[in-house]
Amino acid sequence: MHTIAIVEDMEDSPPSTTDETTPGQEDANVARLTRGMEHMRAYVSVPSRPSPAPTTPPTEAPSVYGVPSTAINPIRNPTETKRTATNPEKRTDPFSFGSRVLEEGDDIFEFNAWDHVEVDDAFKEFAELQYQRQREAPVSDFDKVKFNGKPETFWNKFYSNNAANFFKDRKWLFQEFPTLTKATTAGSGPVTILELGAGAGNTAFPILAANKNEELKLHACDFSAVAIDVIRASPLYETKHIQADVYDVASVSADTDSEDNVSLPLDLARESVDIVILIFIFSALSPSQWTQALKNIYAVLKPGGEVLFRDYGRGDLAQVRFKKGRYLEENFYIRGDGTRVYFFEKEELEYIFSGATETTSKQPNQETRGEEDNSTNKTDSSDDVLAKRPRFDVLNLGIDRRMLVNRQRKLKMYRCWMQGRFQKPL
Repeated sequence: MHTIAIVEDMEDSPPSTTDETTPGQEDANVARLTRGMEHMRAYVSVPSRPSPAPTTPPTEAPSVYGVPSTAINPIRNPTETKRTATNPEKRTDPFSFGSRVLEEGDDIFEFNAWDHVEVDDAFKEFAELQYQRQREAPVSDFDKVKFNGKPETFWNKFYSNNAANFFKDRKWLFQEFPTLTKATTAGSGPVTILELGAGAGNTAFPILAANKNEELKLHACDFSAVAIDVIRASPLYETKHIQADVYDVASVSADTDSEDNVSLPLDLARESVDIVILIFIFSALSPSQWTQALKNIYAVLKPGGEVLFRDYGRGDLAQVRFKKGRYLEENFYIRGDGTRVYFFEKEELEYIFSGATETTSKQPNQETRGEEDNSTNKTDSSDDVLAKRPRFDVLNLGIDRRMLVNRQRKLKMYRCWMQGRFQKPL
């Protein structure tokens, strides 16, 4: 798995790419933080110049959460990649994502991002303190009902406000998932792709732009009707290769005669899809919806079909920065706009998709916690969750850690994503 520079959380801003500052501007930039980040000043900022030694021992001022203002630094690797006059950016030849590693002697703010960056113990300790503070001030029971009852209404509002101007096109798809390259190559024959959580088309349209396969069909689905309207209104939307429909991946079949309650997208039959794309969509589901979602995905996939997955990882800055009144349940939060987000661990995802026995001791209560979420799509409330859930083969699954930096404002942001490929057994 490669590493890529993207910012998917809707409360984050991409790092600045400018290096230019006017005299005196550096200190002003360091001082300028959003209110949502102010309590993390000591953990994301680096002074632009050393401060003079104090004559008396300073008194550490606690942050908003009472966390001491301790310097946080990334763990550096031994110097292996040599910087030369012909390779000042320490890139591999040929270039590949994930190749810029922070080493001893490197200036953190020389580049916009560093790959495979591990956080130090101080940041881990700070994160755990944050999680405890979040647990102590959860979302009220009343608001849990509101946010979990009809989550699509908040996504409708989001896309009404942002239309197609919020997320960037995912041009990294083919580097990260070579399966898509094969599917879009001329002469590959009939290939059906189902994207779930299609949003405004930031995955679907880059795939279509690169497509040379006349027999490719891409179904772009989202449970937000407004998002689907955005896709259909795009000048890039053409019905020969793409069909956009409203569909909730965690929905239960309305057919009372259905034994397994499987619900399929419009115009798709069982075992008719070659590739299912899940990019930053599984995190929007309540843990109580995971099993039904996987049942639907498993049913629509052909034997041997693949699931391409990317989503948030536990310890991502977007999780650590949440303050009081955002915690729904463990690793599950409400953003400021009312949309939900979950942060996964690697072992947890392995358990969710494959039922890996070595991790079940850690995971059995994941979905029984869903009894509290009051979701209209609640599907799991017993200890036989694993027996009800379909099992995929794990082709690969990894943790994508990256440190993004804002060189002008002297900020460093630790991001963590999960990425994997899962296959329906033949």
